[in-house]
Amino acid sequence: MRDDSSCCSPSRDGGGDTDPPSQSRSSGGDVNTARMVRLDSGQFRMGTDSEVGFPEDGEGPTRDVIVDSFYVDQHAVTNAEFLSFVRETGYTTDAERYGWSFVFEDFVTDGNRSHVIQNVVDTSWWVAVQGANWFRPTGPSSTIIDEGLLTHPVTHVSWNDAVAYAEWTGKRLLTEAEWEFAARGGLENKRYPWGDDITPGGEHRCNIWQGSFPDQNTAEDGYLRTAPVDEFRPNHYGLYNVAGNVWEWCADWFSPDYHTTDGYSRMNPTGPNSGTHRVMRGGSYLCHRSWCNRYRVAARSKNTPDSSAGNVGFRLAVDTQRVE
Repeated sequence: MRDDSSCCSPSRDGGGDTDPPSQSRSSGGDVNTARMVRLDSGQFRMGTDSEVGFPEDGEGPTRDVIVDSFYVDQHAVTNAEFLSFVRETGYTTDAERYGWSFVFEDFVTDGNRSHVIQNVVDTSWWVAVQGANWFRPTGPSSTIIDEGLLTHPVTHVSWNDAVAYAEWTGKRLLTEAEWEFAARGGLENKRYPWGDDITPGGEHRCNIWQGSFPDQNTAEDGYLRTAPVDEFRPNHYGLYNVAGNVWEWCADWFSPDYHTTDGYSRMNPTGPNSGTHRVMRGGSYLCHRSWCNRYRVAARSKNTPDSSAGNVGFRLAVDTQRVE
């Protein structure tokens, strides 16, 4: 098994030196919780001490953590929802500002091949494609509408973009602790949101890579790329695709060891006050056990706040006090 988080989602080199996009204004009014689940305050065992994990990522040691009650989206934000946001606000994403985004090479069609500007060092299956963005996910000749992706998770969105959308809705990104609490669905010390078997009873429960990565994806789960946000069986809290499909941005700055320091609180914990990368959780349709193996519920990854790729999206939360 390779320990190479760059296969999860590539980063823009030096991209953090630019100013983030201006934040959008809230749409106003009440927060819409129609497709959200209310989770009561509770304690859970966060992280893992399993040998399957990556200690250098800070997956362990396990610790008891308490989070306050909150509402969480049942599924990741869709292309249709993000389209409504852009139409109302005129928001420009980081990928559009830079003029390019990262696309998995196998998905670059002949019509977009001339727009490839570079391969990623050491992970050549990632290519930077001029004109790729949330609306044109594989390059200028593609659109989410033509490809029937409106019910799929929005991708090619940076952490900055996710925050802008969240502010428009009156919601926020989940903290990393909230994300894991929600993803576990009340199960303790399990590898996946449903248990320890990746395909219980032969049933696929998530959208990940099957076959030999990165050469052949047999798509036994039904999908080569993203799946609709409500595909597969939800976890015990009614949340869809908290394993696989797309990586989900969290609010926290990433640190591999902050949770082992005196500054870490086990009551509503957050990451450090500053950093260079933000946390991503959940894995994606490109995850395979022979490489990143980070679709496990305790697994973590990271990326710079302005980075975007075809396997990164987000879901949102809102404090119960905000809506009750």
